[in-house]
Parts: sequence; C-alpha cells; structure tokens
Amino acid sequence: MDSKIWYNGEIKDYDKVKVPLLTHSLQYGSGVFEGIRAYETEKGAAIFRLREHVERFVNSARIYRMDLKHSADEISRAIVDVVKINGLKSCYIRPFAFFSSDAIGLSTTGKETGVCVVAVPFGQYFGDKAQKGVRCKISSWRRINSDILPILAKASGNYLNSVIASNEAEAAGFDEAILLSKNGYLAEGPGENIFLVKDGKLITPGLEADILFGITRFSLLELAESLGIEVQERQIHRDELFTCDEAFFCGTAAEVTPIVNVDGIKVGSGNVGEVTKKIQKTFSDAVRGKLPEFRDWLTYVS
Repeated sequence: MDSKIWYNGEIKDYDKVKVPLLTHSLQYGSGVFEGIRAYETEKGAAIFRLREHVERFVNSARIYRMDLKHSADEISRAIVDVVKINGLKSCYIRPFAFFSSDAIGLSTTGKETGVCVVAVPFGQYFGDKAQKGVRCKISSWRRINSDILPILAKASGNYLNSVIASNEAEAAGFDEAILLSKNGYLAEGPGENIFLVKDGKLITPGLEADILFGITRFSLLELAESLGIEVQERQIHRDELFTCDEAFFCGTAAEVTPIVNVDGIKVGSGNVGEVTKKIQKTFSDAVRGKLPEFRDWLTYVS
C-alpha cells in the first residue's frame, strides 16, 4: 500500500514499517484499536467524533495496562496529520496499539508498545446492501461478556468472537450474524450495534447485554432525540426481531445499514422502513457537515 502512516511519533512509509513475526499482539491478540471515519464535506475532509474515539482508544489501552507513551492530544494530531498528508477526502482511519515485544510468554509486564495510525480509502462496508438491507442469521455463538473479557475495551482478541460468528452466518448464505448475550437477549452484530423499530419507537440493547458502547450508536441516540423519536434502552428478547417493524445495524464501518431479514423471516414488510430511512439520511447529512446542530461532531482537516 503506497501511503504514509504515523508510527511511534513519526510519519513513515506504510511498506517500510516492520514488526517481528513473534510480536506479542500478533500471537495473542493483545492489541487495542479504533475504527474512525473521515467524510468529505464542503470544507474538506472532516473526522467524525475524533475526541470520543481517541478517548475510547486511551481507555482500552488503560484496561489492558498498555502504556501508549503518547497523549490523547498527540494521537488526535497524528490522526489529522495522516489524513492530511495522504490527501484523503474521505477514509477509514485505524489507530492501533500493540505490545511489540517478540519474547515468548503471556505476561505483558514491562513489554514495549508500538502505536500507529493508518488511513485508507473506504466505501460502504456492505456495498449496495447498505441501502437495500442485509439478511442476518442469529448466531449459535454467544457474545462474550465481562466475566470473560473486558467488553468495553476495543481489543483485537475480542473480535475472534465476531470472526467466528460472521463466518458461520456467511457459510449459511447470510450477509451478517446477530449475537445474543449469555442470557439469551439480543446483544449486537459482529462489528455493529443494533436497533429495532416498533410502533415508531427505537429499541436498542443496553450495557447489561455486554455490548460495546459504540460511538455511532451514541450519536444515533442524540440524533433520535433531535428528531423527536422515542428511544428505549432495554433487554430485548430474540423473538422481537421477528415481530418488530424495522431493524438496522450501526457502526463506524456499517454506518446505518438496514436489516430486512432474520433467519429467513422478513423484518416488517421485508423492505427498508421509513424510520430507518429517516435516520440513515439524517446521519449521512450530519457527518457531511450539512446539519449545523451536529457540526461539533466533526474535526475538519485543513
């Protein structure tokens, strides 16, 4: 990949940065990361909720006792610099921190860390299905919970749970998986939070379902309030997926993606619903700087 990245405080060529094959985080999944988007606006590229993403990145590192050696402000500046130096109008940004030691052993005490920021052009995660809607399978695998791993940390190893659920769904002919919590309630997608629509109200799982508190999810709660849409955060039985009027995923990569079928059963009419369309359109306008009330979500690259 012919691009510039930020690595341990310096701008470097992507293909010139090397790490050992025995790097702890490659062997054991002990890295932490963020997924951030920058969108094209009339004022140039704008990074969506930079402060909140960096804050979660720092907190993920803290949970895993990882010394980033760079402040939140330094990392934020690095993200802006990488988007700018690569001349990207819109992109996906991946800050990543990892234990760079190649010494064999599980303990990370005293191990060196590496921190990088990479930005790449990126379109719609689900392609044309981002507008038409995706077909989902309720996974036989349960969402990890905080008795097992810290679910509020966006850690690399957590996503093995997501990988195995996604692979199962795709092997069965579906587009994406839906995971239940350990208690059998609706949790989230492999890389997305989930919302249902019933009688004009939005319903979404809360923290008790062991979800990652997504920044896009949080933004949609604000957006729904501005639109006068009532939101319920509560435990959701799996069968509510079959009786709701609409459903959609949300996340940095997925943005707002309609769900039109679950386990072969149509969600509502089987078409993208009006509430979903309204939220999808309003979110798209907000992240592109078209709505003044949400411009504080954006950090402009100039």
